[in-house]
Amino acid sequence: MKYITFAVPCYNSQDYMRRCVDSLLPGGTDVEIILIDDGSSDGTAKIADEYQLLYPDIVRVVHKENGGHGSGVNKGLELAEGLYYKVVDSDDWLDVEACGKLLDRIRLLCTRISGGIGCEKEENVLSEIPDLFVCNYVYDHLDEGTCRVMDYRNIFPVDQMCSWDEIGRFRPSQYLIMHSLMFRTEVLRRSGVRLPEHTFYVDNLFSYQPLPYVKGIYYMDIDLYHYYLGREDQSVNEKVLMKRIDQQIRVTELVARSVDLAQVKKQYPKLASYMTRNISIMLAISSIHLLLIQTAEAEKKRKDMWENIRRYNAALYYRLRYSTLSGLTYLPGKLGGKLTVGGYRFARKIYQFQ
Repeated sequence: MKYITFAVPCYNSQDYMRRCVDSLLPGGTDVEIILIDDGSSDGTAKIADEYQLLYPDIVRVVHKENGGHGSGVNKGLELAEGLYYKVVDSDDWLDVEACGKLLDRIRLLCTRISGGIGCEKEENVLSEIPDLFVCNYVYDHLDEGTCRVMDYRNIFPVDQMCSWDEIGRFRPSQYLIMHSLMFRTEVLRRSGVRLPEHTFYVDNLFSYQPLPYVKGIYYMDIDLYHYYLGREDQSVNEKVLMKRIDQQIRVTELVARSVDLAQVKKQYPKLASYMTRNISIMLAISSIHLLLIQTAEAEKKRKDMWENIRRYNAALYYRLRYSTLSGLTYLPGKLGGKLTVGGYRFARKIYQFQ
């Protein structure tokens, strides 16, 4: 068995995918790299095949019809043979040294328990290793020569297993995103998470729905994932997000419906609090960008989005409506809209997101 499956969805990625793949190869035969060519029309497929030819024990290539990023993540999870599953976008990359430390820790944890993967007591190993690894990620503005590290030192104990009952409080700028998470493959499959095709922002669902299935969490204070920011066509670019606002709204509603938070609260109150906050953040993002569009249609969509939450779960609606995050993005009147947008502009400048 491989320790980690790295899934790399690729669509017209010829200009930057080598940087990504080259950062994963030092894992050697303890990892598998699945390159999912999502119907690319440039040289992506050829580059992927070259890697498979050069590294047949590490790299597997899938050529498929275009289905979007979520389709690539689904296909990778379907084929994954690794103990853990990590999605790496083709324009991002991992720090080689940090990745080596992560692999060393997985090997150590597995062998310390009962001889490691492939031994007679492998089932015991799988029941005692972490369900989720959390590592830092880096916002990389390469074109500007700036970066910002997002860590979780105030939330999780470092280099030790913990549960949701032991986590600390998240700061406003902190949340668990796909780039910071590496789930055990079996946990993802048990959660039933499946991302919609031809839809952006689906990573929000991937990093949310499986959380209640996680029992053991292991945080490593290493800057593992480099999240590239700067391309004008990126989905997180403000103008692009405004054009794709219907997809953002759709994913927000999928996230809100994916988990019964009342049940989660009974078992993991702190996790339920975080997950409620996560929906609040997504609603805030959607509300702000609908305000930025400045049309009557966008205002109607904003009202409808909130009304859909209310119809689905009235208790959740009132918690979100009067929360600090999403509630402040749904202030009445033109003045309320101006205050919301002003606060967003300030936060964007401080935290260096797009």
